[in-house]
Amino acid sequence: MTATQDPFRHHLELRGRIIDPLTSDNRHRDIAAWDEKVRAAGGPANWRHADDYREETRRRALQGRMNRDLWVFAYGSLMWDPAFLFSEVRVALLTGYRRSFCLKTTLGRGTPDAPGLMAGLDTGGRCHGLAYRIDRKHLDEETEILWKREMILHAYSPQFVPVETQAGAIEALAFVVDHRAPGYAPGLSIEQTASFIATGVGALGSSLEYLENLAGQFEALGIEDPQVRELCELSRSIAAS
Repeated sequence: MTATQDPFRHHLELRGRIIDPLTSDNRHRDIAAWDEKVRAAGGPANWRHADDYREETRRRALQGRMNRDLWVFAYGSLMWDPAFLFSEVRVALLTGYRRSFCLKTTLGRGTPDAPGLMAGLDTGGRCHGLAYRIDRKHLDEETEILWKREMILHAYSPQFVPVETQAGAIEALAFVVDHRAPGYAPGLSIEQTASFIATGVGALGSSLEYLENLAGQFEALGIEDPQVRELCELSRSIAAS
């Protein structure tokens, strides 16, 4: 492999900090098994998008773009577990949107009795993250995996946004929070947010683990995010008590 082929050539510090897509559980997600888990927990039948609708949103979002490489903006768990194959990764900054822990989860990282919180990309502010490039020759297969990863729940809307990187400006696909989502919970105080994160544990792990993974990526990249740092400290304190 030459230097120009190395996906981590811009950020060697990320090597070993991003789960190999080929070994990721999210690459091989069994939706039928999740349907069974939700039924067993007494959840609603319409807890997720129908397969046909999910595929329709993918084809609509990517219409006219299948003959070129695709950039994907990551601001949450995609930063350490994208599950799709990528040819390049860059640190990226998105202006006009912010990372907001505004999505209650009662399955993945929480329960109905103790909901957790996941990050959503909401309007206003700025958001540091990563941008991954998917090679056009793998685009169909890898975006199917991406859509199974991000467009299962009624939580996000796929949109293309302008993103800044040290290697230049790019247009990237981002999954923006859908304000109609059943779990959308805007306006939480930092104390309320930390409480949900400190106590939420579900089938995918804890909300605190999710937040700590995010903080760990920022630390490795030398990115200072006061909101994430303060939220981490408060959530750890609540969990310990």
